[in-house]
Amino acid sequence: MFFLIRGANYLLLFLFLCHKKGNIMSSTIILFVFVLYTLLLFLVSHFTSRKSDNAAFFRGNRNSPWFVVAYGMIGASLSGVTFMSVPGGVYTGQFTYMPLVLGYVLGYAVIALVLLPLYYRLNLTSIYTYLNMRFGPRSEKTGAAFFILSRLLGSALRMYLVVFVLYEFVFKDWGVPFWVPAVIFIAIILLYTFKGGIKTVVWTDTLQTTFLLLAAFMTAWYILSNLDISLGDLMKSASEKGYTKMFETDWTHNKFWLKQLLAGMFITITMTGLDQDMMQKNLTCKNLRDAQKNVVTSSLLFVIVNALFLCLGAALICYAQATGFQLPVNEAGVVVNDKIFPSVAFSLSKFTSVVFVIGLVAAGYSSADGTLTALTTTFCFDFMHFDKKALTEAQITKRRKWIHVAFAMLYLLVIIAFRPFHNESLIDKVFDIAGFTYGPLLGLYSFGLFVKSRRANDKAVPFVAVASPIVSFLLKQYSRELFFGYQFGFEILIINGLLTFLALLAFSRKEKTATK
Repeated sequence: MFFLIRGANYLLLFLFLCHKKGNIMSSTIILFVFVLYTLLLFLVSHFTSRKSDNAAFFRGNRNSPWFVVAYGMIGASLSGVTFMSVPGGVYTGQFTYMPLVLGYVLGYAVIALVLLPLYYRLNLTSIYTYLNMRFGPRSEKTGAAFFILSRLLGSALRMYLVVFVLYEFVFKDWGVPFWVPAVIFIAIILLYTFKGGIKTVVWTDTLQTTFLLLAAFMTAWYILSNLDISLGDLMKSASEKGYTKMFETDWTHNKFWLKQLLAGMFITITMTGLDQDMMQKNLTCKNLRDAQKNVVTSSLLFVIVNALFLCLGAALICYAQATGFQLPVNEAGVVVNDKIFPSVAFSLSKFTSVVFVIGLVAAGYSSADGTLTALTTTFCFDFMHFDKKALTEAQITKRRKWIHVAFAMLYLLVIIAFRPFHNESLIDKVFDIAGFTYGPLLGLYSFGLFVKSRRANDKAVPFVAVASPIVSFLLKQYSRELFFGYQFGFEILIINGLLTFLALLAFSRKEKTATK
């Protein structure tokens, strides 16, 4: 831990110096901060990946301290989307994101009490191996394929936001095309995860969570200092202006509080409990009890941190209104939520600019590094079946590295492909994708866990998994016409999972023997 603390101290010293100087940060300084932080990550990677083998890459040798995993998962869960879109989303959505966050706690409880005992009892490396045990090989590959699709799209979208901001505030001024910073980011993540895998990710996520939270705290503190008001007075002002509304009571609204609560619960169950990326970190804990402590602690911290980001959003808007700062707008004159935080941060001082860049980069790295490792793990075990083949350690290492590089390249292509579609709050896009791609996983695992007396038709599973998202998409498109004005939001995930479950039930047969 010494090298981690020492490196962090150097960055904090740089923040202090920037605060003292107090003028607007140049593109050169932004690039310098980015390079400095990246070097710190490589330092952590060097020490954590020494003597690493395939067991370390895939499972972290099952000796990660639970509190380290819990703390690091905050950064992995938040990502660059939360860092930007949650504060910015307060402008149009107030605090209606909070019921969704409270639903996360319920989801984490299901993970701790239902899913983690299953994964540890079966001693899984890839959680989709369970689908093979329960239904057959086609189900395993279907589950793994939907995870790969979900993570490639969702995580690449999160990473895109980080690349986009750095491009807008640094590389664009130099005439550098968008794909250049995208290549740089992916190359860096590939290099520092290449050897240590999940073992390295657990420790780098700890560093990244620290700087992500530091950025939010410091920005909020600077705004309060400039306005010369307390946090309580600021929140009172925000409340009077209607920005702290938490519970939408109109049942037809897509942010209706009960819909948000239920959606948050199922989003967590799927995007964490049925997600190889998030569960791979949990499965590095020494035992089930440690993993459960990690999940419970993470859920409580997650609520606190998201509340902080919502308060930061209120602070940003109140600051803009108090000082006459013009919020960023698109060509149609509509405020762009995702640009509110960076625009205000870069306008305040060199100090807030630096902490914003560090926080954003930390958020981007923490989301992407685990994803890349998880994609590699899933493909190695669910498609290549490394655990079932008589391969030497050297053969596994060689194949794993090539797969790791291939997914990095695919990741890059997806990020670049998002560029023409950045026209609304990205957090909504992330959850829209999750609603359609994680739904089949929710249905598959629900059927496997709760319908013990029947066995789904393994051959029918791929067709069901494709059909359910299509039907769900159509239902969402025409929900107002079909359901008396009701508008589907994030809860379309539940509908998708239910359709998958019912279809699996229809194509099932009575189980002859008890299942696991």
